Amino acid sequence: MKTTAITCLMFITVMLSGCSLLEGVNNTLNYADEATDYANEVSTFVNEVPSLAEQATTDEQTRKELETRLEDMKQHINEFNELEEPSVGADLHQQVVDQNKQALEGIDAYLNNMENGKLDSKVIENTEVFKALSDITDTIDQIKQLGS
Repeated sequence: MKTTAITCLMFITVMLSGCSLLEGVNNTLNYADEATDYANEVSTFVNEVPSLAEQATTDEQTRKELETRLEDMKQHINEFNELEEPSVGADLHQQVVDQNKQALEGIDAYLNNMENGKLDSKVIENTEVFKALSDITDTIDQIKQLGS
C-alpha cells in the first residue's frame, strides 16, 4: 500500500513539474511573439513618423494624424511594458521597458510642443524617441532568439 501511494505521489510530482516546464516554454514563445509584433509596430512608427511630422508642419489634417500616431504608440508602449516577461528573458524585457521610458518621455515632450504650437519636424528626428525605439528593435531581436 505504501509503495503504491509513494509511486502515485512521484508520478503526480513528475507530471506537475513537466506541465510547469511546458507552461514556461509556452509563455516564452508567446512573449517572443508579442515582442515580435511590438518590434514591427515600432519599426513602422520609426519609418513613417518623421515624414509625417514634416508634413504636419503645414497640413492640419496630417498634424491630427501625427498626434493620433503618437498617442497610439504610447498605448503600444504601455501595453508592452505590462507584459509578463518570461524568466528566461527578464533582463531583456527590462532593457526594453527602460528604452520605452525614454521613448515615452520624448513622445510626451513632442505632444506638449504640438499643443503649444511648436511643431518642428527636426525636433522629432533629434529626440531620444527614435534612438530609444531603434534600440528597442535591437533588443527585441535578442528576445526573438528566445522563442527559436
